[in-house]
Amino acid sequence: MSKLQASLSLPHLFKAGIRTLKLRLLANESGQNTVCSDSILSEPMRFPPHFLDDIRARLSVSQVAGRKVALKKKGREFAGLSPFKVEKTPSFFVNDQKGFYHCFASGEHGDIFTFVMKTDGLSFPEAVERLAEEAGLAIPQMSPRDEARENERDRLYRLLETAAKFFEAKLATGAGGEARRYLEKRGLRRETISAFRIGYAPHDRSALRQHLTEAGFSAADMIASGMLIAGDDIPVAYDRFRNRVIFPITDLKNRVIAFGGRALDPGQPAKYLNSPDTPLFHKGRLLFNAYSARTPAHERGRIVAVEGYMDVIALSEAGFAEAVAPLGTALTEDQLKLLWRMTPEPILCFDGDGAGRKAAFRTVETILPLLKPGFSVRFVFLPDGLDPDDLIRQKGANAFASELEKTHALFDVLWEREEQGHALSTPEQRAAFETRLRALVAIIGDTTVRTHYERELRDTLWTLNRTIAREIARGEGSRRKNTGGGTRRNNVTPDWRLRERARLGAGKQTSLQKHLAPSPELAQRSELSPAREALLVKTVLNHPWLIEDHAEQIAGLALVSRVVSRLRDAILTLHALDNSLDSEALRTQLSRSGLDKVVDLVERSVTHRSDRFAEPNAPQAEVENGWRHTLALHEWHGLQESLEAAVQAWHRDGSEDALARICEIKGQLAQASEPPGHSSAVEPRD
Repeated sequence: MSKLQASLSLPHLFKAGIRTLKLRLLANESGQNTVCSDSILSEPMRFPPHFLDDIRARLSVSQVAGRKVALKKKGREFAGLSPFKVEKTPSFFVNDQKGFYHCFASGEHGDIFTFVMKTDGLSFPEAVERLAEEAGLAIPQMSPRDEARENERDRLYRLLETAAKFFEAKLATGAGGEARRYLEKRGLRRETISAFRIGYAPHDRSALRQHLTEAGFSAADMIASGMLIAGDDIPVAYDRFRNRVIFPITDLKNRVIAFGGRALDPGQPAKYLNSPDTPLFHKGRLLFNAYSARTPAHERGRIVAVEGYMDVIALSEAGFAEAVAPLGTALTEDQLKLLWRMTPEPILCFDGDGAGRKAAFRTVETILPLLKPGFSVRFVFLPDGLDPDDLIRQKGANAFASELEKTHALFDVLWEREEQGHALSTPEQRAAFETRLRALVAIIGDTTVRTHYERELRDTLWTLNRTIAREIARGEGSRRKNTGGGTRRNNVTPDWRLRERARLGAGKQTSLQKHLAPSPELAQRSELSPAREALLVKTVLNHPWLIEDHAEQIAGLALVSRVVSRLRDAILTLHALDNSLDSEALRTQLSRSGLDKVVDLVERSVTHRSDRFAEPNAPQAEVENGWRHTLALHEWHGLQESLEAAVQAWHRDGSEDALARICEIKGQLAQASEPPGHSSAVEPRD
């Protein structure tokens, strides 16, 4: 490479190089098999295009190229040394979202088939056979019947494109006046209508049929494409879409494959009508606007899935071009996998009303079995029962952008789903709650992800049980008599979330600061209790290197003080965003987050001479020993408090569950070494 090339940023060169490939990429998107060399294009057609697409869907470019090249993540691409030329500086880049590689050293570019051909010296058919085997797909034999099927698919593509142009033209006619008024009422600009190719289906049973006949298409093809309704009891097939605003549905190559229609007649039983499944269209495998959303999703690192066509169009018009929607169904497995091809954590947006939450809760069961390391979803629930279109029209694009900063993790939505409508005040109710949660976590297919969910569930349930026990203990004097003269336990509704789950990731700093900023009440508190909690967090604040080895213990600390808990969460989150932060840089970030007063409060609360290990200049060995001792002491006290609560529960109801809980905690205490100077556990009285 020249000195000039070496002096430039390779990611910048990569982006510039992408622009030079536009003609080839556009050819690919418009229907070619692949971004490929001339040798591929000259091969006789042996494989159906959908078969090649299936291979690409199963094998990423980084997976295939990674066998030859040591790839490292660089932003949203992968980079490595060129496999085509000897070099010392990486100039080979891979983009999984767009499905191709480019080598700036040699000028080579292409997809997985091209890569295997170039690096292994194979012909196109040989490359397809090798990759098909790796993808677990059998090679289809192109029989005369298969060739006829491919010819049919080609005719259907042409027919549907002709139909789309027909609908677009009809929108501009006098007959399309009502449809235009509907779109104007929804606030759509002409540019948006044109970009989405929105059209109008005339109020006529044969208008489209006649147009397609004149264009040379047969009635059989019209029926196969879903454009006509036919049947044994229907003498003459007629147009499926009539007096409807039409939304073309395209595939990932921007080819029209189906339509959605919105009724203009309020008396129509089906407000929205989609094309039926056809040789080209399967509604559970595609997302509306997926082709157009793919590039902005890649550039912004975000994809937003909403519920309907108009939501997608309104969001796109408001600047959220990365919006997609299922096609009249709940999110399917194939649609989730398509979202993951665009970004590892898609945002699923639902109305905030009861129906929206029910839809989100149903989606949870679809997602859980498919989770894998690094791939999940986040949820957004819009306020006041508004959908995205309504929210933007009433409050503007900034209101929707603000909601996107308030996402909920899948675990939290799973918890809310099983908690909603269920009391948790008795051991039996909490046992049922835990059973439901564990059954759902058990369906997670990936072992690693399932293990982490089980740990998160165990820790959160422990916090829930401890909080309820404390609230019950505090409410011991307020037992109320029931109609039978006995007593019953108060129906406790605990605030079990002692810590908020901070979101990680680049670009989240602004929302993080808002999320973690303390209330004035907390910032003005002059005392922290117990001081041991402040000591632990102060130690981490002055020695952030502890997080590397003790992150799980720090995150799992059961903290009574909400001030200390909030500071602990902020430290962990900032460290996750940048694990190179030293104590000084960490304090600067905390100050920017509005937590400087809390930091000062924590530091002033630790004054004992024996706590010098928490100070900034303490030797590492002393810090490590002091931290471990204080942590053990803290955990001991936590077990003691749990034991006291269990004993109180046993005195209250004398149940076997309460006695079993006492035995369990005493077993945990027996496994730990008792800190010096502390009394033994409290025994239950007879």
